[in-house]
Amino acid sequence: MASTPLTVARIRADVADCLGEDPADIPVDENLVDYGLDSVRIMTLLEGWRREHAVTAGFADLAERPAIAAWAPLLGAA
Repeated sequence: MASTPLTVARIRADVADCLGEDPADIPVDENLVDYGLDSVRIMTLLEGWRREHAVTAGFADLAERPAIAAWAPLLGAA
């Protein structure tokens, strides 16, 4: 299992890809639900990050504050 840490840029790119948007259009400090992110997409992103980056954050942690800036420390992002 890879254990490379996530970066804010990678989180943003993954969220943008999940939403079919350009990463530049995804703010790091706003509620991602307003941009179309739902619980299924959060879970999909989380599972991918767990596989690729050994993330241990839980779904509830991410769903509670759906913003990249809030997620970065939970996901161990540099």
